[in-house]
Formats: sequence, structure tokens, C-alpha cells
Amino acid sequence: MDVILVPGFWLDGSSWSDVTPPLVDAGHTVHTPTLRGLESTDADRRQIGLADHVQQIIELVDALDGPIVLVGHSGGGAVVHSVADRRPTRIRRVVYVDSGPQPDGVPVNSSLAGDETGVPLPPWSEFDETDLRDLTDDQLQRFREHAVPTPWGAANDGPRLVDDRRFDVPITIVGTTFTRAEMEQAIAAGVPYFAEVPRIRDVTVVELPTGHWPQFTRPVELGRILVDELAR
Repeated sequence: MDVILVPGFWLDGSSWSDVTPPLVDAGHTVHTPTLRGLESTDADRRQIGLADHVQQIIELVDALDGPIVLVGHSGGGAVVHSVADRRPTRIRRVVYVDSGPQPDGVPVNSSLAGDETGVPLPPWSEFDETDLRDLTDDQLQRFREHAVPTPWGAANDGPRLVDDRRFDVPITIVGTTFTRAEMEQAIAAGVPYFAEVPRIRDVTVVELPTGHWPQFTRPVELGRILVDELAR
């Protein structure tokens, strides 16, 4: 099966490198695109928005034959959910890694500081302690050295969802900084981030307790979870 791994903010496709071996060993074909504007710190990202990232992954989907599974980490969750909305009959499953199916029109993360030249990785002091759980000092340093500003539009745009058939696409939510119970509490409280979840017909929740970047802190376990979910 073709598996498309979409990175979150500040990351390129190589961020999945320690996650892919279990998928390859299981016989899957893995695609790890770098989203437009995140090719390098020198990239021109001024005119790039969420819709451009969605279109990039749609083009990849359209170039492939057969069933496809989408995996989106963090801000990449908004991308893969939008792709499922645009190509619901092509997607076998969507996996959200510490993310969720971003609702129509809700900005991905408008709280981040930045401007038209990009949204840089904030100081670590601005993150919750849970986000940074299990990251070593060396990993934090390497992350910051390789981080690329995210396009302003990718963080501040909201998805445009038009096809209710997206609710027929099975999803898996891998919670690393939240539990199933916490997600259910957020749904009950009307938190927009999870507003789409009750409308999706087939939802699996897997808990992988660690920080917000399991591809760095628990990559092998994350890869095995993906293999299991692809087998559903």
C-alpha cells in the first residue's frame, strides 16, 4: 500500500526517517514529501498557504494507483483531512499523529508569532512541558538547527471542506500528548479542534504517551502502530 507521511510545522520529509523502516519491512511504499516553502530556510514562502500544501498532496495522490493511507503529524493533520475531503474514494485510512481532523474554516494555529516571511520555531519556553516530554537536549538542539519556518498561510488559514464523504473514510488518532479520555472531554466541551470526530463513522484511538514529536522520541513504536493500522 502507498503511505504518504505529511510532516507538521517546521519539519521536512526527512523527519520521518526513523519511522519508515517498519512500514518498508511490512511491504508498504512510503512517500515522505517536504511541503512547499519548507525546502530550506532560504525558500520563498510568502505566497504559500494551506491550500497549496493540500494541492501538493492531492497531486501526489493522483499520481499513484491503488489504495492510499495518509498520515499527518500536528499541522499536517489539517492537510491530510483536506485531502480526504477532496479525494474520499482514494483514501483507505487517515492517521492523525497528535493531531486531528481540522474543521472547516478553523485556522490551523493562529497563535504562533510570525509574518509573511514565515512562522519560525518558537523558543522552547513557549511550549507546554507535555509537548517536550522525552526529547533529549541533543534532540532539541538538532530540531532547532534543522527547523524551517512554516509559511504564514499554512498556520493561519482554515481548511475548506466541501464533501461529506470524508466522514466515510476511517481514521486513527494517535494521541501522544492527550489520552482518549481527554479527547472525549474536549469533544463534550465543544473544542473546535475535535469537532469533526463525532461525525466520522469509523474512529480508532491509539495512545502513545510521549511528547508532541513521537517521530523523534518513539519512532519505532510509532512505525509499528502505523503498520497495525494499515492492516485494518
